[in-house]
Amino acid sequence: MSLRALRTLVAIAQHGSFARAAEAVHLTQSAVSLHIRGLEEEFNAPLFDRSRRLPVLTEAGYLALERAREILALYDGIAAELGEDSELRGRLRVGAIHTALAGVLPAALAALSAEHPHVRVNVLSGMSAELATRVEAGELDAAVTTEPVKPHPYGLVSTVLYEEGFWIIAPQRLADADSRSLLQDQPFFRFDRRAWAGRTIERELRRMRLRVRTTMELDSQEALIRMVASGLGVSIVPSSERVLGKIEQLTYRPFGDPQRTRKVVLIEREDRPRGRLAAALAQAIRRQAALTDE
Repeated sequence: MSLRALRTLVAIAQHGSFARAAEAVHLTQSAVSLHIRGLEEEFNAPLFDRSRRLPVLTEAGYLALERAREILALYDGIAAELGEDSELRGRLRVGAIHTALAGVLPAALAALSAEHPHVRVNVLSGMSAELATRVEAGELDAAVTTEPVKPHPYGLVSTVLYEEGFWIIAPQRLADADSRSLLQDQPFFRFDRRAWAGRTIERELRRMRLRVRTTMELDSQEALIRMVASGLGVSIVPSSERVLGKIEQLTYRPFGDPQRTRKVVLIEREDRPRGRLAAALAQAIRRQAALTDE
């Protein structure tokens, strides 16, 4: 049994086919098949039901997948455990939402690198729900996301990093308009409802019984702000008041009564395969968020 074969098994379960798994682990499809055949011979049990068009795990396959994830988590955590208490080593695969990438994360990563030069961090961007799924599958060690809302993967734990408010934003020329008029009468740029933040906004609009005229639906806070600053319409975004106050072309006011807020968290699997490294990253992000709010 090889670790690479176990990674192949995990990749097939995550991506749903031998072909997509081959791309993910940078192997040919025939090599992926050989890995699975080797595991089946060693375990003396079929791992996939081959009577179906797409690979479906057998009962033995589910058990092997669960153990494979545990073994890989233990192996990948060895590097982090070898250093002295004050010196961390190893690689951390992190996902991050766009607002964190455009906000506190770059400075936090720079601080982490200065304090722990032997820690390597690989960053992947995406929406919260997608990143949570990749953490659950073992493709990422941790992710900076908004606080999970249903539906969300099970088996995840979260650490609060900082909190943001939701704000109605509009062009400066509409500064005197009331909030309901802004949202009902102006073209509305909607935060993507596949994102957890987008679902929060949608639920509050329904609670307030507000009908908006959706012109565009985007998953980027930065793009929404630029659209509104250009005078094209209004939007609702999660952000800090300090950030919005720097944009002269915007007027903004709290969304919701009381104002809706969201927590930005670091999510990991319950077994925390990179617990020490993830904790160091969380600490760096919290410090940077505190500096930003000053």
